[in-house]
Formats: sequence, structure tokens, C-alpha cells
Amino acid sequence: MYTLPSFKLDDDDAWSMVNEAGAGFYVRPRTSGLLSVFAPIVVGDDRRTISTHVARANDWWRDADGDEVLVLVLAASTYVSPRHYPSRLTSPEVVPTWNYVAAEIRGTVRVHDDATWTRTQAEGQTEHFESSAEAPWHVRDAPDEFIERQVRAIVGVSVVVTSIEGKAKLSQNRPEVDHHEVRRALAEGSLTEREVARWMGDD
Repeated sequence: MYTLPSFKLDDDDAWSMVNEAGAGFYVRPRTSGLLSVFAPIVVGDDRRTISTHVARANDWWRDADGDEVLVLVLAASTYVSPRHYPSRLTSPEVVPTWNYVAAEIRGTVRVHDDATWTRTQAEGQTEHFESSAEAPWHVRDAPDEFIERQVRAIVGVSVVVTSIEGKAKLSQNRPEVDHHEVRRALAEGSLTEREVARWMGDD
């Protein structure tokens, strides 16, 4: 991922962004071309692995063990118009752009076609995403026979991480007056625009 130094996130911030985004596209090669699946991301405590599960009916996992994988994560994204640049009134050489917060994780796929591993992963994943709820839902809240059928319909996947690269392109390259006005305008816009404004921080 092409990243100017001013846009680069350090590893801690990149992993925090991945945790907040919660899911991404897992892309791997096949002889017939690239194959992708959008799935949750659970980051291991040591950040050396991430885990998820996919539908058994999805061919993504077949023959994937040992393949290189690229996991693409997007936390926020929106168009930015030059009309939000006060500086254009004195320096009209401006163009539209796109602000976003994203990360790329590279690693090696490990497939876990094992009911015990997959159920443990699904339970841990559920606890992870339910952790902020006042009354979290647990896998054990559903009938066990039902859960067993669901587990048989999925396959576990982990990724041994080799690198992560995070990027936050948030108008840092614009004059302060432009950065302020972009953030203000986006904060009053659509849901996606407001999310980018949140990442831009307070002025």
C-alpha cells in the first residue's frame, strides 16, 4: 500500500483500527485468479495471528492452507470536495480527493476443519464483539444441538501474520484552515462523512 510518511499509522494504531473496524476482505490467489471473502477479524493477544470462520459452502477455504493472504480493512472513507478548502480563494490550484483510514495485513492461511477448534473460535469471536454490551449474548444461550449444526456448516481460518501496514489519509497535507473546514463540513454530513470527521479528531 502506497503511504506517505505523514499518513502512516504505527503498528499499535493500525491494530487498534483493525480491532475497531472488526472485519475485512481476505484475498488469496487461486489458479483461476483472486478469491475474496468478507469476514470478521479477531486479533490474537500477541498480534501474531488473526482468526475468523467462513461458510463451509464458500470455496474460499478449499486448498487455502499455506497460501499467502492479504486482508484489507477499511475503517472510514469519504469523498472530499475542494469547496471545503478556504485556501482555494487565494490558491485555486486544488482538486478533489478521498479521505480514508485503512490497513493491509499480510500472512499465511491456516485452515481448521475441526469442530472443536471452530466452535472455540466462534465462541471467542462472539464474546469479543459482545464485550461492550450491558447484557451480552453468549453462544451457550442458544440450544446446543442448534449450535452443533451451525458449527458443522462453517470452517475455521487463522492467519499467521507477517506484516501490517496502516494508513490514515485525513487531510494532513492541507493547510490548517482547510483541515479544519473539511472536518467541520464532514461532521455535519452523512454517516460515512461523520465517521471520517471523527477520525480527523478535534481542532
